[in-house]
Amino acid sequence: MVKLYALSVFYKAPTEARLLKSAYDLQSFSFFQRGSVQEFISFASKTLVERTQAATRQSVKQDVYMCHVYVRADNLAAVLIADHEYPQRVGHTLLTKVLDDFTAKVGSELWPVTTNEAAIQFGTLPATLSKYQDPREADALTRMQEDLDETKIILRNTIDAVLDRGEKLDDLVYKSESLSIQSKAFYKTAKKTNSCCNFA
Repeated sequence: MVKLYALSVFYKAPTEARLLKSAYDLQSFSFFQRGSVQEFISFASKTLVERTQAATRQSVKQDVYMCHVYVRADNLAAVLIADHEYPQRVGHTLLTKVLDDFTAKVGSELWPVTTNEAAIQFGTLPATLSKYQDPREADALTRMQEDLDETKIILRNTIDAVLDRGEKLDDLVYKSESLSIQSKAFYKTAKKTNSCCNFA
């Protein structure tokens, strides 16, 4: 099952990446593991942002996780931690959307000077994370692709049924031709037989 674990927004300063805002969904981990998992995700996200060039997207596989990173030209970055089944295109679409929303709500003058996540007023991250848990519901293109796949299956089944009917029709035509030949032979034989018995 596809799963998103974390969504974070960073500012990539010249020396380090600064966390501006983050949201986590760690319900699949036991209560006692959540703190360690969150620390690992934060560390991995920060490291990925620091090692990604500006105006670049990348996806990195780490064990069972897939880390999607997008660093814009203005050094605003977003990281999405998901399982390996989550569609890459949907993940990068989400990162672009989050960064666009963040830019609209948080002024760029706050990015380099913010050192505390609580100072940033951007509360839509947890809702966005939960909305995108199901990529089919969140992304119209994925939903259309799935509908197209279903339509292909239905059409393929319909074509197979038509071909089966066509084969059955061919068998009927062949049998009717065979029956027609036999009935003509029967008519000729009956006519000969009846001609012998004709009393006028």
